[in-house]
Amino acid sequence: MTKVVVFHSGREEYALPIEQVVSIEKLEGINPIPHLPSYVLGLVKVRNELIPVLDLSSILYDQRSDNEEGLFLLVIHTETLQAGLVVKEAKEILEVPEGAVTDAGLLAYSRTRYFDGVINLEDRMITKIDPEVLIESLEGMKEIRDYVYEQKISQN
Repeated sequence: MTKVVVFHSGREEYALPIEQVVSIEKLEGINPIPHLPSYVLGLVKVRNELIPVLDLSSILYDQRSDNEEGLFLLVIHTETLQAGLVVKEAKEILEVPEGAVTDAGLLAYSRTRYFDGVINLEDRMITKIDPEVLIESLEGMKEIRDYVYEQKISQN
């Protein structure tokens, strides 16, 4: 049995492993930074930690979600970075029974390497995302990681 946090982006449901979700925050106080990739809305401070805000709708669907209602910041951590994903309706923690996750078949498609599988339940299908692969696969994340690190050092 694994636990995931379920949220919406676009019209679909997605899930992240609960152990990589730090918190779910209200979306507020984003400081825009010029010249960043279009999926980066800016930086925000969460619990005194400076984190980049990534628009998941922009990453998945090429549509910015800044003017949508009911958005949350799903703060995740990977080995190299904490980041905030802008999502809709991040409010459900789901216990996934063994055997309910199937190989997506899409995993071989290079642009969706971060899809970890599909949680196949009786009445719904939820695409599982691997946050490590997602963060590593985004263009420009190394520079963003370096920038956040520099900001952290200059504040200490």
